[in-house]
This record gives sequence, structure tokens and C-alpha cells, in this order.
Amino acid sequence: MTPPPAELVDAARSLRAQLKAEAPETERRTHFSPELHQAFLDARFYDMFIPRRYGGLEVSVATFVEVVAELARGDMAAAWCWTLSASHALQVATMFPEEVQDEVFGGGDFRAPATAAPSIVATRVEGGWRLEGTVAYCSGSPYSTYYLGQAKLVGESGEGLGGGTFVAPRAVFTVLDDWGATLGLRGTGSNSIRFDGGVIPEPYLLPGVEINDYPAESGTPGFALHGNPLYAGRAMSVLTLTLGGLAVGGAFAALDEFGEQMRLRGTPLPPIQPRLTDPDYQRWYGAAMVRIGAARATVLHTASEWMRLAGENAAGTRPFLFADDFRLAALAREAHLQSWEAVEQELARSIGSSALRDGERFAQLYRDLSQAAGHRSPQVRDGAYRIIAAEELGVLAGPVAVSEKSA
Repeated sequence: MTPPPAELVDAARSLRAQLKAEAPETERRTHFSPELHQAFLDARFYDMFIPRRYGGLEVSVATFVEVVAELARGDMAAAWCWTLSASHALQVATMFPEEVQDEVFGGGDFRAPATAAPSIVATRVEGGWRLEGTVAYCSGSPYSTYYLGQAKLVGESGEGLGGGTFVAPRAVFTVLDDWGATLGLRGTGSNSIRFDGGVIPEPYLLPGVEINDYPAESGTPGFALHGNPLYAGRAMSVLTLTLGGLAVGGAFAALDEFGEQMRLRGTPLPPIQPRLTDPDYQRWYGAAMVRIGAARATVLHTASEWMRLAGENAAGTRPFLFADDFRLAALAREAHLQSWEAVEQELARSIGSSALRDGERFAQLYRDLSQAAGHRSPQVRDGAYRIIAAEELGVLAGPVAVSEKSA
């Protein structure tokens, strides 16, 4: 039986207390507990983007992002670890042929971190591709069963063959124990993955395909196979939407903690009074609440726009182009950074130093949100502004930088 979207969101909300209670240990462990993993399995969170053909749920991007935000309100790092292993089923179900999908989804156990950096070398061998190299920042890798990534391709005689996108089973890679030294997001399971020469079948690699610029306007194997426009869209803005949902949830968690401090503590200067009734603290709380709420609305609206564009692309009435994806990604990125800026400007400067000590919940949330603000996607905010403006105004923007195209 397929649970309705509201039931999935409610299930995520019901885990908030457990996520919050386990957050310090999740950070020390560098990924969430086996108990939370089982809770995610029981709630079918890993199935949300898996096609119904293989027992999945095929939920909308908006529903997925709502679940992301609710989990992040409990623990942003744990939600990040889950999100970036569950979300990539969408790209695999969109891009890869039926025979590959039958194998990777048919076992009913698909979880895959992904990176856009072509850190792996794939050498053509008889019957497939040999993979070698190490790729960092593979969020969600501790519970992964596959990996989705990009590679530099080499022919049997050593000649360069360009790049490509591949999916690889857990049997051909090793998850390294090298995560946990960052300022924040230590619980995201963003370990490196190493390939030592394992071979994947030839159909598991798509030569010439780039994850963040897959030409969905030309038709997709996923839509042809599943008949759902969910598998007729582009990837870049979906990644950025998940990051936006994580930031929104983390920011609301910081607001929750700020509210708790308002109930418990007094103002720092005379006349000392409860923060709960102080006009300044009320204003800071209200300002953050509105700004984070606006970011949430932006994320959900952008997710709905993605679904609309994917539907029009599937119907053949309007192509879903890179420029569309780029603009949607910019909107989601704005929500991501507005969430962080609300916490930084309205809450962190007024909550007090005792809430920013090691071991305090607000301190962990602040570190996680600040680390997320330094992710690769937010780094290209200004460059994206320039490109979008130049396109809108009809002037030459110059080539899109690789970092911007892969945001």
C-alpha cells in the first residue's frame, strides 16, 4: 500500500524527538544510528523516488523536500546523510536503460551517494568498465548500496574518451573512514569512496552524459519506461532543492531552540525581564520566523515548478532546458542562504554565548548551518546572478564555469 504524501511528512515529523536526542551521538559517530536507519526503512523514506515498477512510491519533488525539511528540524546532519543517499534514485531512474534499472532497483535495496566531480577513471575492458580512484564528500555513504558518479573515460589503448556517468554496486568500492573533521555537518556520513579496479557492466556507464546537464528535452529512458513525468526532468535543481530543504529544516530547529531559550532565560541588561515578553527578543524571533518561512515557501514553490516543467517536457509542449534548471537551482539556493542568514543575523547574535558552547544544541545547529552555507552550491550564488541577468537581458554572459554548471 502506498502511503499518501501527508502520511510521509507526518512520519518524518514524528521522528523529530529521536533525531534531536541522537544528534550529539550522530555527530560523534559521523552518521546516524542503525536504529534511525531502520526507522527510515520502516517509513519507506528510501523508496520515495524509486519507481513503482520496483515497489517504490514515485512521490513528487515537493513531497520529498517536505520530508527533508521535517527530518532536518530534528537533526540537519542526519537528514543530510539520509537525503543524499535517497534522492539519487531519481537520476538513476531517469537516465539509465531498463536493463540497468531492473538490476539496481530490482533487489529492493537502493541507496546511493553521488558527486558531480569526475574523480574516477573508467577504463574500457572486455564486457565493461574498470573503475579506479577516490572521490570525496560522498554524503550518505555509510548505508549506501550503490554509488552514482562521473568518470573520465579511457579506451583499452589508453586514449581519452571524454567523460561519462556511471552507477556502481557496493561490491566494487570501499567506503573510507575519513569523515568528521569539519566545523559542522560531521554527522552526514560524507566519507570518501575508493575504487580499486572493480569492473561494472558496460550498460552501467553512460558515455558523454553529465549528471547536471542531462538533456531531458530529448526524451528520457525513465519516462519511456515508467510513464511518470517525475522521470522526465533535470537534476541540478533537485539537488539544490534538497539542500534548500535541509537548510530550512535546520533553521527552524535553530528557531525552536531560540524559543526555548526565550522561555528559560532573562534579558542580558537591566531591567531584567523574561525574554519571552521582551519586545526585542520577540522581534528577533518573529523576523527569523518570517524569513525562514519565506525560504520554505520558495523551496516548495520551486519544487512545484520543477514538476510543472517536467510534465510539460513529458507532454512535448515545452522542453525542460538547462536554463530552466539553472534558474530553479538559483531560487532554491536563495532559500538555502536566506535560511542561514536569518539564523546568523537574527538569532545567533542575540541568543547569548552560553548557547554557543560545545555540547549545546544551538551551537551544533549553528555549526551545521554555517558549514552548509559553505557548500559548493552557495559558493556560486553571485556567478549565477550574473549568468541569469545576462541571459534575461540578452547580453553575452560568457561560458558557464564548470563550478557553476555543477552547482
